[in-house]
Amino acid sequence: MSKKFTPTPHDAVFRQFLHDKATAQDFFDIWLPEDIKALCDWDTLKPESETFIDPDMKPYQSDILYSVNAKGADGYVYCVLEHQSSPDKLMAWRLMRYSMAAMQRHLEAGHDKLPLVFPVLFYCGEKSPHPYSTNWLDCFERPDIAAKIYSQPFRLADVTTLDDDAIMQHRRMALLELIQKHIRRRDMTELLDSIVKLLSYNYYTDTQVITMMNYLIQEGNAASPRTFITEIAKRAEKHEEALMTIAEALKQEGRQEGRQEGIREGQKQTALSIARQMLDGGMAPTTVKQFTGLTDSDILKLKK
Repeated sequence: MSKKFTPTPHDAVFRQFLHDKATAQDFFDIWLPEDIKALCDWDTLKPESETFIDPDMKPYQSDILYSVNAKGADGYVYCVLEHQSSPDKLMAWRLMRYSMAAMQRHLEAGHDKLPLVFPVLFYCGEKSPHPYSTNWLDCFERPDIAAKIYSQPFRLADVTTLDDDAIMQHRRMALLELIQKHIRRRDMTELLDSIVKLLSYNYYTDTQVITMMNYLIQEGNAASPRTFITEIAKRAEKHEEALMTIAEALKQEGRQEGRQEGIREGQKQTALSIARQMLDGGMAPTTVKQFTGLTDSDILKLKK
């Protein structure tokens, strides 16, 4: 009998059986380690949707996903079951992706801690035994290095804890680290000497310096950004032209804002004068408001 009625009959029959909760519970009783089974409140076992969306939005699907509450704790355990009739060298990585997708969906459901996800690969291929490692770290070219990276806390580059003198020794990273350490904490003018010193080392391109100065203008708390940048420009010869361009732009912006503020104030006074005449002529306040664009508060003040 060689005719196949489904594209993947091995997977189909596995899914059909394991979607039955009683069958799944027998599976878990046989194949899960004792310490994992001991965590589970089996009365709460239930099947979950096994379709996830990965970061590039392509759908992928594990075969079976069950959830169960953890005993004696406010927690969850998920069991990801994957059926395989042809060995895949990267199957351990696929299982890890399914596990992480289950964790992400758990967080999206409103939980604030990751659940335990226990993956199981069910294999029934022609080649026996299963020929590849089920340790996902073995999917790397250097499993030994991967194990060091992923079995310990990730490296933390916390600039808020670094001494300024230490930061000044960090070559091309120093300007970024120094300013981002203090951007919310100090008046940037207190860092003037340090910034000028770093710029004197000629580590930075004009583009980097312009980007950093724009950042300081937007997020920093210098009392007068134009004065601050002009002073840096006077003392940082290599970047003087680029910095003076920013200072001049700030100067022009200030003038324009001043002119525009004057224009806005003049327009407001004109509207108030027209509105007063309309009200004196007996026009309804709502109509005056529509014509002039004034607020209810403006109209109320004119009526007093």
